[in-house]
Amino acid sequence: MQIWKTFCSFAEKIKTKGEKHVIYRPSKQHKQAINDYHLTDNVDTPVRNPYERDSIEYSLYMKCWIDTVQWHFEDIIRDPHIDPIEALSLKRRIDRSNQDRTDLVEQIDTYFRHVYSNVKPLPEARLNTESPAWAIDRLSILALKIYHMQEQVQRTDATDEHRQRCQAKLDVLLEQQKDLSAAIDQLLDDIEAGRIYMKVYRQMKMYNDPSTNPILYQKK
Repeated sequence: MQIWKTFCSFAEKIKTKGEKHVIYRPSKQHKQAINDYHLTDNVDTPVRNPYERDSIEYSLYMKCWIDTVQWHFEDIIRDPHIDPIEALSLKRRIDRSNQDRTDLVEQIDTYFRHVYSNVKPLPEARLNTESPAWAIDRLSILALKIYHMQEQVQRTDATDEHRQRCQAKLDVLLEQQKDLSAAIDQLLDDIEAGRIYMKVYRQMKMYNDPSTNPILYQKK
């Protein structure tokens, strides 16, 4: 269902071997993944990624698809009447989903590292607190917030007061989306120009590792 008409549509251009290329339009992949999921609105719907497997577009679409499914996992598990066995099974799915999300963010950052591998940082180059992929991760979550807040604004079974509150929140989310998109543009411009250098730290989720989670390794 297409329930919003506008979405950030920045396309970043970068230099690769002396040429300019539009490398991705994350808003397009985010919007497409969210809309595709809501054709069935079912967490068990198989993903059908329309992009070439090794492309950055494939990774962006897959990342937002996982985010979208997990959004609905989180809705389901908050049902106060959920069966405890079902809740435990769902918690395991959320754990796997979180790991998949992290792995994809790192994969996207690997892509950026490759793209900017020939850039020589300036002597005064500074380090950013967030890598490009983690910023795009936030953009994906924002797209989901906007989609679902727009749903609340359009609810016919809700009160006018509820819709007005949600409209005010939606306005803030749209402004935040615009600002974050501009900030990502600026970050990539600065990396390309050598004003900022990329330094990516891999996530070390100890509780997922049987060798570092004491509950797991003490039971061997």
